[in-house]
Amino acid sequence: MENEISILEDNSIRSKIHIIRGQQVMLDFDLAEIYGYSTKAFNQQVKNNIERFDEDFRFQLSDTEVTELSRSKFLTSIQTKGIKGGRTYNPYAFTEQGIYMLMTVLKGNLAVTQSKMLIRTFKEMKHFIQNNSHIFVELDNIKKHLLESDLHHKETDKKVQELFSLMDKYNIKETQGIFFQGQIFDAYAKFESFLAAAKKEIILIDNYVDLSILQRLAKKKKGVSVTIYTAPKTKLTAQDIQTFNAQYPTLTVNHTTKNHDRFLIIDNSTIYHIGASLKDLGKKCFGFSVLDSSFIPMILGNL
Repeated sequence: MENEISILEDNSIRSKIHIIRGQQVMLDFDLAEIYGYSTKAFNQQVKNNIERFDEDFRFQLSDTEVTELSRSKFLTSIQTKGIKGGRTYNPYAFTEQGIYMLMTVLKGNLAVTQSKMLIRTFKEMKHFIQNNSHIFVELDNIKKHLLESDLHHKETDKKVQELFSLMDKYNIKETQGIFFQGQIFDAYAKFESFLAAAKKEIILIDNYVDLSILQRLAKKKKGVSVTIYTAPKTKLTAQDIQTFNAQYPTLTVNHTTKNHDRFLIIDNSTIYHIGASLKDLGKKCFGFSVLDSSFIPMILGNL
């Protein structure tokens, strides 16, 4: 097998040297390729002489270290754990001392030649690192800054998500809107969403209430009372009110001539000003808006 392996150039070796845990290392699968072994056979040779490879000579990468390497240009070199046909354990890293020790384990002229090339390259890179230490300090600072920025972004995303959750909890929706002629379904869907929010009481002020409005009010939650203020000439009959109360209690209808606009009050806390009679929603362009809740007692006090 040795005769099939060519002598490596310095540049090809440099590309296989990584800085892990603050020191220069090479990974087992790269060394196996250099020495002409399969990764499995290479590690078995080391295992047969494991007493020669202390922790400062050879160590196994953690999952975090494998992940960091996989994000770099070395992704294609790492056989990912768990993938069919791939390795089932994390790679081993060999330090400079470990490379020296390999010379005593792997025999043959090619092994000696390759080991010498590795040792020379390690020394050259060590000198480069020592002479350019300020560059590596700056790179380390940049890495820390990027990590801090990533954490900041994650924290911001978390706070935004919490805000959205809070909005959903309290059912905070748009405070105004416009529906155009023909948007009958959309308009009634919006109106019914207002009714669905009521937990105790619905108050409707509308001079033109008919049976179609009671059909919408029937979709309220069970136990929610309804009070309607409408014109004396309303189309609602006593029979309509009695029939409604038999199934969806409790409805009270009062007559008034003091109002022109339409108002919908939910649980005495939210008041909607609606620009069209509820029986005519979507037939023509109209708008709605949420008024300040301080208007509620004033409006109810002037009916």
